[in-house]
Amino acid sequence: MSGPHVIRGSVSLPEAELLWRFSRSSGPGGQHVNTTDTAVELRFDLAKTQALPEVWKRRALEKLAGRLTDGVVTVRACEHRSQWRNREAAAVRLAALLAEATAPPPRPRRATRIPRGINERRLREKKQRGETKRGRSPKNWS
Repeated sequence: MSGPHVIRGSVSLPEAELLWRFSRSSGPGGQHVNTTDTAVELRFDLAKTQALPEVWKRRALEKLAGRLTDGVVTVRACEHRSQWRNREAAAVRLAALLAEATAPPPRPRRATRIPRGINERRLREKKQRGETKRGRSPKNWS
């Protein structure tokens, strides 16, 4: 693989904690597909890892709860013809997934009031528009 896959900052995926599994791919490759194991399944035990700070791990476990099987997150890649490129794709996808799951929550929105001048201008423009439309209607055309 081409070096460590950084999640965020100095935290990266440890190669020792990644479990790789290979199988035959259904993707492009013609007859070559039937003979080689190019599809990649990458598993990472999120519940037992020591690579992530405790706060990040808790956040990731909460956000990825629907994707986890016994605390293990699984990513599959089979879009390339070579196992090497599928390995790269799976590792990048896992790193991106963990980066998104460990991101801090957004700051809460501060409630603000609409300035009085803006509201008054809006009402004044509505009144003008109504007058314009009223001026177009026929007045007792008998």
